[in-house]
Amino acid sequence: MSDNTRRNVGSTRTRRHRHTRRAIAAGAALLLAGLAAAPAAVAADRRGPAARGTLVSVVPVASHDADAVRRFLAERETATDPVRYGVRSYRLTYRTVDPHGAPTLATGLLTLPAGGRHRLDLVSDTHGTMVARAYAPSVGEDFGRVPSYLHAGAGRAVAAPDYLGLGEGPGRHPYMDTRSSVTASVDMLRAARTAAGRLGRPLTGDVYATGFSQGGQVAMALGKVLQNGADGHFRLKALAPVSGPYDLAGEEVPALFDGRVNDTSGVLYTSYWLVAQNRLHPVYKDPAEAFREPYASRVEGLYDGAHEEEDILGALPPTVGEMLTPAFAERMRHPTGALLDAMRGADHTCDWKPRVPVRLYAGAADTDVPIANARSCARQLAGHGKRAELVDQGDVDHFGSFAVSAPQVVRFFDSVSGE
Repeated sequence: MSDNTRRNVGSTRTRRHRHTRRAIAAGAALLLAGLAAAPAAVAADRRGPAARGTLVSVVPVASHDADAVRRFLAERETATDPVRYGVRSYRLTYRTVDPHGAPTLATGLLTLPAGGRHRLDLVSDTHGTMVARAYAPSVGEDFGRVPSYLHAGAGRAVAAPDYLGLGEGPGRHPYMDTRSSVTASVDMLRAARTAAGRLGRPLTGDVYATGFSQGGQVAMALGKVLQNGADGHFRLKALAPVSGPYDLAGEEVPALFDGRVNDTSGVLYTSYWLVAQNRLHPVYKDPAEAFREPYASRVEGLYDGAHEEEDILGALPPTVGEMLTPAFAERMRHPTGALLDAMRGADHTCDWKPRVPVRLYAGAADTDVPIANARSCARQLAGHGKRAELVDQGDVDHFGSFAVSAPQVVRFFDSVSGE
């Protein structure tokens, strides 16, 4: 990797890894001390053993008082004013289905406020792009937990699915396969309902959906299935996704080639998406059709859930143009067949009419997921007669849009609930 590329990685992406290493060191004492005070693991759900959303296990993973929560958020440049309570977090293992409908397991993080009302509203938080299992919310004490600690610190329960193939779930992550991310998210809500009840904090059934980046897209799709009755217990109350790639074919993929997406992120997203989608669709028959050598021989092995972003980027070239074969780059610019189907499979998450308040958040200086994605989503919603406010956070990058928006989402949910 060239010195210039290393400097690019050192902007938003290496910043996250730097925070991760610092958080592991700084948070270890808090985590160990907190676990000593956390309730013991809850027994497995004894309902139907194969039912989707059946709870398999609950393991306490963190316990922080309100001051510790504020420190955690402040270290990640996130406003702390919504925090009123400490938090307790648990890793849930639950039953769900894979992209082909076969039974499998997944994990996720349930976070409860240490105080507040007895019966709790529930926030669904769906996370952004992660390549390593260890960064999933139920495992990594880092950015993936910011929304959970923020919303639980404000008084709501939070269900944060790891998705398939991340955290401690089996298999590999089907990146940007919206349908399986939604089934894993719905089943996480079900598992959270069971676990919260057994932990003495029953849920009201009201759900507020948010998510960042990949998770913004998932949040919109989750809202649609909840509104359509995916589970009669849960009532969608509001939607507040942040910087989601809602329009792959129309905005995100073209932005890879016209300079709106930075080179480092473009290489990561494109390679991850192609490898993951090819496991589900015949996007290419051989990696050499899509990737130049020597990258074709190594790229699929990089996305095994064990490599971190720095490892992957160090093994790939600095630009998408240097990574893809000329013929496949042209296919990406003018997709047809399975490639177009894979893009469109993620492109209808805003193509419906929510009956709840919707607020979209994005940053004008985002070079990972350009704000044009959010504008496209707003237009699709308007086409169905739903006006959604688009909050342009101005001159902030991708992770900056997250840090600024996350506390605003808490306040938005408060305004909807009347708190």
